Amino acid sequence: MTTTLRPTEPLQRTADGALSRHYQVCVNSRPVGSVHLSASAASGTRAARITDLRIDEPDRHRGRGTVAALAAEEVARGWGCGRIDVTVPAEAGHALRLATALGYVHRNRGMEKPLDATAPRLPDGSRGRPMTEAEYLPWREHEVASYARDWADRGMPEDEAWDRSRRDHETLLPQGLATQDMLFSVLEHDGTRVGTLWLALLGDKAFVYDVEADESFRGRGHGRSLMLLAEAQAVAAGKRVLGLNVFAGNTPAERLYESLGYLPVTHSMYKNLL
Repeated sequence: MTTTLRPTEPLQRTADGALSRHYQVCVNSRPVGSVHLSASAASGTRAARITDLRIDEPDRHRGRGTVAALAAEEVARGWGCGRIDVTVPAEAGHALRLATALGYVHRNRGMEKPLDATAPRLPDGSRGRPMTEAEYLPWREHEVASYARDWADRGMPEDEAWDRSRRDHETLLPQGLATQDMLFSVLEHDGTRVGTLWLALLGDKAFVYDVEADESFRGRGHGRSLMLLAEAQAVAAGKRVLGLNVFAGNTPAERLYESLGYLPVTHSMYKNLL
């Protein structure tokens, strides 16, 4: 039997060059599932994304998903893509095993924690305060560089990583320190600055975009205090879930988040297309 992808719509193109198309997964022309494939605008290495891949229940566990994913990769190559990305829900164990078997590499995990109605207390001597404008500008410069390095260290070409970092920060922070629903804080311990926190208030959830203990104060528990500060700010804003992303290989951060009760909700993975 032959498994193929059948387009269900014309190829969609945006003004900036991004592509998108929906397909049926067919076995001998019989529909058994669907795939949605998209691709970023041509800037640096064009990247494709399998936004959705579903196989109907009666046809699962027969290799249909594997062949459909490989066929999607061939389409992406035809679009000139050098990389393909996928996000797998943490509870989708079969899909995670499939992606791993096909050579996809973990880039980062999305994690979340349900919050109590009572905000946690910071350790004695620790307090959070708003970041000042004078502190914001060097913090943002450092944050853009750090985020670019994270992407470059995990398979993205360096020029593309820098472009993405600058673009993401410009999109998320159009008014800088005054951007609505963004909180920027400095953690002090016994009156000395020891770290920074960037927290976003997004709908019914809060999200930690960046948390970092200053280099000379690492290994002293301030990372945990910063996360407790994030929880306290989220609870004060009426949020009951706090989320974050952790890049693969950042073992100390993963252990910290797990010890605080965060659980994985998504796995972001990628594969370079030769």
